[in-house]
Amino acid sequence: MVLGGLQKNSFIDYPCKISCVIFVTGCNFDCPYCHNPGLVKGEFTGSSLIDEEMVFDFLKKRKGFLDGVVISGGEPTLKKGLASFCDKIKRIGYPVKLDTNGSRPRVIKRLVDEGLIDYIAMDVKTDPFYYPQLIKKDCKPDDILSSIRIIMESDMDYEFRTTCVRPFVTSRIIGNIVKIIKGTMLYALQRFQDTGVLHPECFPQNCSGYKEKELIGLKSIAEPWVKRCIIR
Repeated sequence: MVLGGLQKNSFIDYPCKISCVIFVTGCNFDCPYCHNPGLVKGEFTGSSLIDEEMVFDFLKKRKGFLDGVVISGGEPTLKKGLASFCDKIKRIGYPVKLDTNGSRPRVIKRLVDEGLIDYIAMDVKTDPFYYPQLIKKDCKPDDILSSIRIIMESDMDYEFRTTCVRPFVTSRIIGNIVKIIKGTMLYALQRFQDTGVLHPECFPQNCSGYKEKELIGLKSIAEPWVKRCIIR
């Protein structure tokens, strides 16, 4: 596992838990609005590569202070050692939350089936059928749909989340997404932050994000289809 960073404390990344966040490098998507551009490019959040054993030592010392561990990125499911890494964290005694783009359903299924994760947050970036046009040309919508199905059929806690930014998200697209994730536990509509993104040139100033009133409108579209919808 190539680890790109460690955030030692977080009160927001794992619902109802004080967690640390472990970041992996590299991603198979090139989303212009990504707020971790360095990790996507294979860079590190610190000055150098983070050693796995250092992370495990840290987790052992923080028992009693931390409630959980978040693995984020980049895209964690691209890493061959992810299952083993999760297993080692679980053996120390921590629940594990995974952040993923949902492009690797087989990896997600293995992690779910083997009980290696306890919470999963999947980004649904747009209508899955628009991924080849808006996200990545060779992305297969069926992979995104399979990941959604695997997560919803699991017994674990989960959420889906969509960053509300044009042209990836419109009211019609939100309507399409919520029909696919109908009945989901939690759907988070995330505010677009236009600073420090991967491709800032793609976003004319004040034209791409949604204002609070507009976000409330998108939320009203989603609410009838899901158990809980929030603006984050």
